[in-house]
This record gives sequence, structure tokens and C-alpha cells, in this order.
Amino acid sequence: MSDTSSSMAPSACVRIGVYSGTFDPITLGHEDVIRRAATLFDRLIVAVAVAHHKRTLFDLPQRLAMVAEALADCPAVQVLPFDGLLMDFCRVHRAQAVVRGIRNVTDFDYEAQMAAMNAKLLPTVQTVFLLPQPQWQCISSTLVREIARLGGDVSQMVSAGVAQRLRALCQG
Repeated sequence: MSDTSSSMAPSACVRIGVYSGTFDPITLGHEDVIRRAATLFDRLIVAVAVAHHKRTLFDLPQRLAMVAEALADCPAVQVLPFDGLLMDFCRVHRAQAVVRGIRNVTDFDYEAQMAAMNAKLLPTVQTVFLLPQPQWQCISSTLVREIARLGGDVSQMVSAGVAQRLRALCQG
């Protein structure tokens, strides 16, 4: 009997997921979804979008740094920038799944449409939807930015490092 397992490349069985977003800034809701998704994969790539179509509060290097800092205790998480189609990024990084956080029905409607389109572009990549824990479901980066700009306390919505950066930028 021959041992076929020895001819398989070790990377062939590695489960890779991708969680993408602008993360302007990363919130505790994002962190919750990322930390739980990381338990489902051997490697989870957090793909921080260049976001040409959006005017972001933080530039790409700042957003990458905030995400990396917030998830520094998660060895299975890799933080990378991405530009272009998410399915192209998944193909390059050999991802089997895209993880999406769903807070409400509005998110679901949009994400279901995106999942269907992504399946047309790259049928081998599955979409996995995760709900953030209830205490994080009302949080969005947009609301966090607005609260910070108006001088509100965002310390219950983002990590300490992100809160500090928001205070420095918004209350300068």
C-alpha cells in the first residue's frame, strides 16, 4: 500500500479565511467577529481596503496599524492591505472563505447580494456570515467617527489604542 498523504503539500489542507473592510476605525464589533472567525480557520487574513471610493478619517497605514495593534494577541490573524476585487485577493491568498459580519436585516440584504456576486466571480470561495455579540450590534465605524468628532466617549466601542487615536485626531 502506498502512502498518498506524504505526496500532499502541507499547505493543501490549510483553511484560510478573509475578513475585509475599511476599518475606519476598527470597532469592538469587528474585533468580536474577527476573534470568533479566527477559531474557524487555520489562518484568517484581515484585508484592509485601500478604499479609493471613500474619504476615510484615517489613512491606510494608520488603519493597518490600528487593526494589527487591536489583534496583536491573535497569532492566526494576518493583517494585509488590499485593493481591487475581493475575489482576486482571495484567489492570490488561496482563501476558501470570506467572513462577513451581519448586524441587522439591512446588512444581511446587502451582504447576501455581495455573496451571490462573489460566488459568480469565484465559486470555490464560500461566504460565512457571523453575528457580532448583542452588545456590539449597534456599533458601526460611521457612528464611532461621528461620536468622536462631536467629542463623545467612544471607549466602550473601540479598543483603547483606537480611542486614543480618535481623540487625538478629532479633538486635536
